[in-house]
Amino acid sequence: MKVFIAGIDGYLGWPLAQHLTARGHEVAGTDLFLRRQWVDEVGGQSALPVYSMDERLQAFRERYGKDLNFRQGDLLDYEFLKDYLADFQPDAIVHLAEMPSAPYSMIDQKHAVFTQQNNVIGSLNLLWAIKEACPNAHLVKLGTMGEYGTPNVPIPEGFFEVEYRGRKDTLPFPRQAGSFYHWSKVHDSGNTMFACRIWGLRSTDIMQGVVFGTQIDVMDGDPRLFSRLDFDQCFGTAINRFVCQAVIGHPLTLYGLGGQTRGFLPMRDSIQCMTLVIENPPEAGEYRVFNQFEETYSIEELAGKVQEAGVDVGLDIEIHHYDNPRKEMEKHFFQADRQHLLDLGYQPTHDVVAEVRIMLRDLLPHRDRILEKADSLVPDIRWDGSRRRSAIIDGEKSAV
Repeated sequence: MKVFIAGIDGYLGWPLAQHLTARGHEVAGTDLFLRRQWVDEVGGQSALPVYSMDERLQAFRERYGKDLNFRQGDLLDYEFLKDYLADFQPDAIVHLAEMPSAPYSMIDQKHAVFTQQNNVIGSLNLLWAIKEACPNAHLVKLGTMGEYGTPNVPIPEGFFEVEYRGRKDTLPFPRQAGSFYHWSKVHDSGNTMFACRIWGLRSTDIMQGVVFGTQIDVMDGDPRLFSRLDFDQCFGTAINRFVCQAVIGHPLTLYGLGGQTRGFLPMRDSIQCMTLVIENPPEAGEYRVFNQFEETYSIEELAGKVQEAGVDVGLDIEIHHYDNPRKEMEKHFFQADRQHLLDLGYQPTHDVVAEVRIMLRDLLPHRDRILEKADSLVPDIRWDGSRRRSAIIDGEKSAV
């Protein structure tokens, strides 16, 4: 298959390009390198060195014996995007080219507006470009489980049957997003569903949980092929941030009670799932929704797993509770379906601790890089629009 990846320089785009190439697919992609700029803007840096695109492309050529079809560009540049798709004629398009941070979208008016413009208009451009340049291509759009929020009922995969005033219908499950970023993803989902209905496009909307991990097997130990690993308050997702804190001896920063429950999955599982989706496309006109996660855990449970893995590699890890900068429920019901991917053959890793041990071993040699930006580990971006550094509310050491 010919697969186009928008956001190919990113945390998931770069390993996905390698995995698909190793499986014999032809891969092309674009990126504007904005993730590199955003992380620098908020005072962070990747814990793993991120090589220039020229160095990455050279390593790709050496590892896989072929060139990667890459063009630098912006999804907001419609003519660039349409022309690239027309030239490449992909069978599948994986959309990873969005600003992916809830805290970044909540900094101020400027960042909220940028997030919505970049994500919603870029995705809308992509839908039109598919319609005009490659209407039979399968759009694999990376959504987020955060679109659903934390309803007090089980979460289906996109749709549910409802009975109201004596009548029944199957409708999109209500969204209760918790940030301007997450609402941009909700808008993307609505536009994609609409485009499939009126134009006959085909799309899989992946509601992905929080991804963690440093590598997948095909990288073969070459640091130029490794993905980035962010740990700052905006782009460092929970386990990635916890592991980096553990490496430098910083207490793990649990927000509030730590009872927030979400779906999580290792990078290798995310890549496995996206590959299954790409290789098993929907019918023309079909808009389908897959919930993509390995298992659900509370933040406190995850911190305990990082603590457990730390013992195995000789680290004494403390857990501290900080006042929560976000507006969210800290204790809540959370139960979500994920049957569609299992039906396609997804085999979950089922061992978070083992994956965290790999991460710790990969990151310990880069301890000094994390220490350089340690100030970015404690949040000061708050959902009420103020900037105030979170303080410890429970300094007692937590046991595994």
